[in-house]
Amino acid sequence: MDVPSAASAAPRQRPGADTAFPRRLRVGTRGSPLALAQTRAFIARITESAAAQGLAIACEECVIRTSGDASQASDRRLSELGGKGLWAHEIHQALCDERVDVAVHSLKDLETELPDSIVLAATLPRADGRDALILGPGCGVPDPADPWAALPRGAVVGTASVRRQAQLLHARPDLQVVPLRGNVQTRLDKLAAGTCAATLLAQAGLERLGLGERASLVLEPAVLLPACCQGIIGVTARADDGDLLALLAALSDPESHVAAEAERALLAALDGSCRTPIGGRARLEGGTLHLEGLVARADGSFLLRRGLAGPVEEAAHLGASLGLGLRAASPAELFA
Repeated sequence: MDVPSAASAAPRQRPGADTAFPRRLRVGTRGSPLALAQTRAFIARITESAAAQGLAIACEECVIRTSGDASQASDRRLSELGGKGLWAHEIHQALCDERVDVAVHSLKDLETELPDSIVLAATLPRADGRDALILGPGCGVPDPADPWAALPRGAVVGTASVRRQAQLLHARPDLQVVPLRGNVQTRLDKLAAGTCAATLLAQAGLERLGLGERASLVLEPAVLLPACCQGIIGVTARADDGDLLALLAALSDPESHVAAEAERALLAALDGSCRTPIGGRARLEGGTLHLEGLVARADGSFLLRRGLAGPVEEAAHLGASLGLGLRAASPAELFA
């Protein structure tokens, strides 16, 4: 269903602890095929979790058109149109107005500073967080040891991501990068139509749409460092909705929560927006959290990559420390 306007939304009495369930949850989401696939994965997970606790809930999809959706036809980069807030502003407003109860996001697209009344209440298990290289006709067979060698000299690569652009041009300055926007299928269609020789997409998104086999090669983070929180579904809710927050906390995946905490702290320390090429990836080994971060110029002429490791309990501190170190060692104009 589409979400009613704030004026037409009926006021909802906040249930007390003894009357919170059974409950109907209105789940806010964008309307793209990927957003809906992620929302349905969340609905299946929360319904199962609630049932295991003896709680009855019914979920209703509420599609919200965001500024980012409205600008998809533009050839301008997201950084030129307003950054990450384009994907969530209207969804935040629907939460604040109590037109929806919970919202589902690709966490990599969610800004690090949320409105005061909204919290990141759950992170679902991380899917494959790597980037996928998708090659069109005329390209070679990709070698995992040197994936970019499959691209002919001077080839056109389509991507709207300045992070992907910067790392690609740092490795292959001869390539041409052009903006390629739209949902996943639209970008694959543009590639097939010859708009570009290759493109790069998140493997998690391809797999959630049943298109995982379209990847010519899934790139290791050593080759292309992913976006912070890529592959993680994040769930937001109102900070005062205690009954729902408790249910969502039980749903959250501990490993993805720790990774998200570190990666979002890294991004916040860098004051990262869609204008600055930034990558980040956290992984757990035993009780140790390993975090890598990257800052670059969009044209690839500067790229700095560093890593830190520390206790899981210090995830946010680790991310902030790495971010501040990268910022101090990078040209100031990258953050202007």
